[in-house]
Amino acid sequence: MPHSIDASFLALPLRPLADAALARARALGAEHADFRFERVRTASWRLRDARPAGTSDDTDLGYAVRVVHGGTWGFASGVDLTMDAAARVASQAVAMAKLSAKVIAAAGSDERVELADEPVHEERTWVSSYEINPFDVPDADKSGLLAEWSARLLAADGVAHADATLMTVQENKFYADSAGTTTTQQRVRLHPQLTAVAVDPTTGEFDSMRTIAPPVGRGWEYLTGTGWNWDAELAEMPSLLAEKMRAPSVQAGSYDLVVDPSNLWLTIHESIGHATELDRALGYEAAYAGTSFATFDQLGTLKYGSKIMNVTGDRTVEHGLATIGYDDEGVATQSWDLVKDGVLTGYQLDRRIAKLTGFERSNGCAFADSPSHVPVQRMANVSLQPAPDGPSTQELISGVENGIYVVGDRSWSIDMQRYNFQFTGQRFFRIKNGRLAGQLRDVAYQATTTDFWGSMAAVGGPQTYALGGAFNCGKAQPGQVAAVSHGCPSALFQGVNILNTSNEADHS
Repeated sequence: MPHSIDASFLALPLRPLADAALARARALGAEHADFRFERVRTASWRLRDARPAGTSDDTDLGYAVRVVHGGTWGFASGVDLTMDAAARVASQAVAMAKLSAKVIAAAGSDERVELADEPVHEERTWVSSYEINPFDVPDADKSGLLAEWSARLLAADGVAHADATLMTVQENKFYADSAGTTTTQQRVRLHPQLTAVAVDPTTGEFDSMRTIAPPVGRGWEYLTGTGWNWDAELAEMPSLLAEKMRAPSVQAGSYDLVVDPSNLWLTIHESIGHATELDRALGYEAAYAGTSFATFDQLGTLKYGSKIMNVTGDRTVEHGLATIGYDDEGVATQSWDLVKDGVLTGYQLDRRIAKLTGFERSNGCAFADSPSHVPVQRMANVSLQPAPDGPSTQELISGVENGIYVVGDRSWSIDMQRYNFQFTGQRFFRIKNGRLAGQLRDVAYQATTTDFWGSMAAVGGPQTYALGGAFNCGKAQPGQVAAVSHGCPSALFQGVNILNTSNEADHS
């Protein structure tokens, strides 16, 4: 059954504050004004060896006013829930726009802020897809489940330590703008994670293995069996970790890779997701994690990968971490092509960048992570599409003579243009003559973005498709974080360079 917006949020003076702020902005001559009220509650639990190691429960509440005045942005935020205070915040936003205009003029720029058109969306509500709000579950149940899971791991042979964490978020937003759009939204997400650690008592050598269950836009039901088989994963982790401790170190060289969605999502995030943010490709975003090799002049011509590569941006997919009904500019969210048949065909846009570059409208990618931050262009759920009749993961593996099967994400490195990279993982299995032949250690795969995606020889079918993702994608200055999912099937990549991370560390 669909949920309703939290009554305690609706009881706040959302509309009176918005009316006061927008009226003041109009009276001061703003060409555009928007008001955003947010309440973001974040709670977390941490256990070390089944014992509590820390908890937190924080709520960020306030509102912001953003204007375009004289062709320049202005922004201000506040926490005082009175009409006079909201009007003052609007006045501050207009004053900031006037000050910014002077700075821009002194720099010799005549670029004006204009926004792509968007239909007016009146009195819209949207609630994410979940069954049980985790904030309705007693804290003792949450810490108790984490303790039970930790105890299972600790009871297994070879597990010396177990760490468990859970983060839950409920995000409420009310938005209104001078064009007449009004939206009220609520979304819930959570991220459970367990790590088992093994230590060799003779040598002191140690290693770890983490669950590959992704963070999701679901509720408490995710921890009780909906969307993930926790019992099965926890049961197999100790033996996988023991095998990893005994595994031989990889021999560096060229291998075919079968990459599981639990690993491939992160490569998509770093080499496609960030690279197709148009503000980054245009150079407007440069200080935080760089620009992009996928520059705007290559739209429609850049060969991003092989012909079987089809990637979408999607703000609508069920349970996606970046899924929302309307973005922080009042734009109805959408799904669209970023890469089609291996060619760059689209970007992620907000209203200003869409207008600047000639797109008809934004695709709903403006987002702020708190009421004190201005919306910036943020990543959608960027996903690699499966082949409609594609093979299973086992069928992909069966076609490889000399390769590696990669499962789970770990560390990564990518350059400031999203082009040269290397990624590691949680588990690496040697493939010999179409069969798995035990685990390997010290593995990292290295490539350029276009070489890697160009080497993709097969993608799995829908039965291999899964959503991965992260809670902590960073961007902008001051820094903001956003949650985002990336779907993909298992996929086969041919002739990928494999590094031995142990040897590389010895050479550094």
